[in-house]
Amino acid sequence: MVHAPATDLCSFIDASPSPFHLCQTVAGELVAQGFVQIHEREPWPVDLGRYFLIRGGSLIAWTNESSTAPSNGFRIVGGHTDSPNLRLKQHPGLTSAGWDLVALEPYGGALLNSWLDRDLGLSGRLTVRAAGGVEERLVHLNEPLLRVPQLAIHLAEDRKGVELNPQRHLNAVWGLESEADILGLVAGAADVDKSDVFGFELMTHDVKPSALIGPRRDLVSAPRLDNQGTCFAGLRALVAATLAPASSTIAMLALFDHEEVGSMSDRGAFSDLLLTAIERIVLAAGGTRDDFHRAIAGSVCASGDMAHATHPNYSERHEPGHRIVPGGGPVLKVNQNLRYATDAAGAGVFATACERAGVPLQRYVHRADLPCGSTIGPITAAKTGISTVDVGAPQLAMHAARELMSASDIETYAAALATFLTPA
Repeated sequence: MVHAPATDLCSFIDASPSPFHLCQTVAGELVAQGFVQIHEREPWPVDLGRYFLIRGGSLIAWTNESSTAPSNGFRIVGGHTDSPNLRLKQHPGLTSAGWDLVALEPYGGALLNSWLDRDLGLSGRLTVRAAGGVEERLVHLNEPLLRVPQLAIHLAEDRKGVELNPQRHLNAVWGLESEADILGLVAGAADVDKSDVFGFELMTHDVKPSALIGPRRDLVSAPRLDNQGTCFAGLRALVAATLAPASSTIAMLALFDHEEVGSMSDRGAFSDLLLTAIERIVLAAGGTRDDFHRAIAGSVCASGDMAHATHPNYSERHEPGHRIVPGGGPVLKVNQNLRYATDAAGAGVFATACERAGVPLQRYVHRADLPCGSTIGPITAAKTGISTVDVGAPQLAMHAARELMSASDIETYAAALATFLTPA
């Protein structure tokens, strides 16, 4: 069975090993669909059209072609571009017991054991000396460079495995003791001298390509499904919104970096990025500050993040009255302590969108005796005052180096988000 959207998702993920590459991938798709990139330091466009901006590893895109009254509000699909992984320390070069090592540290809540004994590449961005001052370079070394080796079971105290210490046990082997220089290698890949590198944000990724697996090829095995699955579905939804009949609201895609570490950055969901973009869109269309506040009051955000499918080997770890099944459609996420932002009003908006799209809806509640993760949803709601609903698509192995989902779920997820962006 061939699932074309799932195949496209695999290609999308493989092209996007870091938040910076993810923004580059999304930007390429948007440009192909007639979107124009703008820059925050330049005057805002006053013409109606399709636009996007990038701030580091975050991206905001919107179409206001059919909206003549921005005070009517926005329909926003939110998501995040980052995923848990292992990242390079500032002085990464080490040697020990005859091995060349690269010093790594965890980013976000990575399932550390899943990163052991995998062939890892490197990606991210550098700031480098240039004729005009300092410029940014993206790097993507998609080859088996690094490996974090597991301790042999014969050396483990209980003969079952070890508990990983993130300071001592996650350094990657990448050669035999020599004059090897990991930053020199990366600088060479960016076509600059190491002495011209002023700063870097570099991270590891599994170089094994994403794939459709199983005898029917109905499963997606891939890294970074959390949350590139939402980025892909949201992009599909925004493009679909440009082809839909005229809507009274403005369709927007808001993808933020740093969700996995709390969103407290210049480009995270706690930043001014979303509010500033909305305000400038309203003002550029001839609106007033009052129109801006009216737009906020009339807006709804679907905070998209992947959801926990009920694990077949650990079903007791899930709320028994809220089983989430693969192929069962998008997931509405509710938490009474507001780890998710969904309330009854937001639930009604998204449930209606799923009904209009002709896709089933599942409802997720976390076990009351387990700590619940969170999303950009509560942050977005509190920071902006925009009514926000938390949604997702079901998957297994969240935060592992590779994750798993049903191939059919990405299509229904994108369909629901597309309908959400274009209210009747």
